[in-house]
Amino acid sequence: MKIIILGAGQVGTSVAENLAMEDNDITIIDKNAELLKGLEDRLDLRTINGHAAYPDVLMQAGAEDADMILAVTNSDETNMVACQVAFSLFRTPTKIARVRSQGFIKYPELFDNSALPVDLLISPEQSVTDYILRLIEYPGALQVLDFAEGRIRLAAVRAYHDGPLVGHKLKTLYDHMPEVDARVAAIYRKGKAILPHGDTVVEVDDEVFFIAAVEHIRAVMSELRRLERPFKRVIIAGGGNIGKRLALELQQKYQVKVIDRGKGRAKLLAEELDRCIVLQGDGADEDLLLDENIENTDMFCAVTNDDEANILSAMLAKRLGARKVMALINRPSYVDLVQSGPIDIAISPQHATIGSLLAHVRRGDVEVVHSLRRGAAEAIEAVAHGDSTSSKVVGKTIEEIKLPKGASIGAILRGEDVLIAHHDTVIQSEDHVILFLIDKRRIGEVEKLFQVGVTFL
Repeated sequence: MKIIILGAGQVGTSVAENLAMEDNDITIIDKNAELLKGLEDRLDLRTINGHAAYPDVLMQAGAEDADMILAVTNSDETNMVACQVAFSLFRTPTKIARVRSQGFIKYPELFDNSALPVDLLISPEQSVTDYILRLIEYPGALQVLDFAEGRIRLAAVRAYHDGPLVGHKLKTLYDHMPEVDARVAAIYRKGKAILPHGDTVVEVDDEVFFIAAVEHIRAVMSELRRLERPFKRVIIAGGGNIGKRLALELQQKYQVKVIDRGKGRAKLLAEELDRCIVLQGDGADEDLLLDENIENTDMFCAVTNDDEANILSAMLAKRLGARKVMALINRPSYVDLVQSGPIDIAISPQHATIGSLLAHVRRGDVEVVHSLRRGAAEAIEAVAHGDSTSSKVVGKTIEEIKLPKGASIGAILRGEDVLIAHHDTVIQSEDHVILFLIDKRRIGEVEKLFQVGVTFL
């Protein structure tokens, strides 16, 4: 696929890294020549120094035969104009724009071919906010990801001594919970992936990924660790786009305090967050945290735009007695390093965002993509089309499908029904199939499975 990425910032760079590894023809445009030079040295792609919305620059990048324009500069206006230019001059098939301002997003009628021709709006801030909200909803989870419009979820949990399933074979899960159907998609033990089967024994500190209907997630979590009491008190350090969105979502159900350095920003937040306590100050100020009863706080979320500030404030909050702490970290190299220490959850905004983009790059009918394990693994929701003669999956049982090594089918949405996949489950046309790939480099093989043959009319 020929893809032009506009903007070499954190989102653009992250997308370029993912797509360049998958034999796509990538060109990236940015005004920062030094940034582009670094990307060109590391990745197999073209770079062009120039303004992302200028027609001549887009033409130089090959927009006349590009399959997709991905506009992710820091300017909403530039992104929208670039999509308009791509449509008007080049009839680019797929146009994706990063738009952060709620002033634009709340008017969806703006974004169609008769107005602003944008096929998909992405908001990294909203993606990160949704990601954090699911983690707060399920205390103790490392990741919680949605499929099938929220009917099916994939959760990652670290196994502890007090979990009834820990030290036992996976097949005993059904003895403990005969009314609950779930499937363990993968286990990571000391950083290495294990493809689970019924006789696999769950060990302490295993990172277990499982798939279940949304109403069964807590029940399965309780088999791997003692369920934690729900969160009530949340402190958010950082009142920027993510902090504000998070506070707006949480203030209805939780006791929320927001800390921001800026006097003007704190005043603005206080006016807009009618059920939150807003404090002007530093999230890494020990006296301030103690004054605000950090020792009684269930979750401390450090979500400023400064990685170091987030790491330090989260570590301090944990030392002072916060029950759980999470930090937003933009540098991928920091994430694994930090999460192995006192910080409970390190969130990479790039990996929280990349899935919404990858779903439009995948071949075949792919509805949802989630990047896992810092981009090494992937979970996808693919739709099966065709019949037993034109499809490699329709009409076949799970065990008959020739999945690549390290891939497994976890669940199926059939109409309104959620089916957990078993070896004798038969795939039907229009099923939404949830797959887990330990090695995302095998994604091409999975895509081919869900492509309909030329005999299907």
